[in-house]
Amino acid sequence: MTDTPNFSNAKQVKCPQCGRLTLYSPQNPSRPFCSDRCKLIDLGEWASEGYKVPVEQQTYNEKDLEQLYEALNKGESGE
Repeated sequence: MTDTPNFSNAKQVKCPQCGRLTLYSPQNPSRPFCSDRCKLIDLGEWASEGYKVPVEQQTYNEKDLEQLYEALNKGESGE
């Protein structure tokens, strides 16, 4: 018997940052990334809000706001 780790059963995944194949196992401390560099690049994108989902601004006219106000008041009064 040998004490070397068996990587034949380790799952390989694409690094979310660069796309290279990497081991998804405890032997890879950067998983699911291939390296600490890719891990830090991804963290930087999150920190700079690079992964924001675009959202459409919603506009309301005065009639919409009045209806919303009435609905809120009905809910508070228990009607």
